[in-house]
Amino acid sequence: MNTTSNHDERMANLTFASVYPHYVVKVEKKGRTIAELHQVIQWLTGYDDHALQQHIAEKTTFDMFFQRASVNPNASLITGTICGYRIQDIDNPLTRQVRYLDKLVDELAKGRKLEKIFRH
Repeated sequence: MNTTSNHDERMANLTFASVYPHYVVKVEKKGRTIAELHQVIQWLTGYDDHALQQHIAEKTTFDMFFQRASVNPNASLITGTICGYRIQDIDNPLTRQVRYLDKLVDELAKGRKLEKIFRH
């Protein structure tokens, strides 16, 4: 699926720090913890708590966030629809990675077990 260049540029320029609080609210509202959120983010990106706090403090864009990440090789197993896009059909690699993260946060908030979220 081709996203527009404007959409891809917006995704690249969004800061992780601006989106992270929304992830926290979403999972906590559904009874999940920040520790579980961090586990999900770490599975996808390889970032530990300290690295996440650095990205938040530095206001890292998603472009830099994912450039520096060690994206899990099983991330391509994340499929489904998020924000009206079929993840597996998104052509732009960065936009696809951001949507992977969105999908994992959604699954966590919906009560999916961590073992299921961590694709093997």
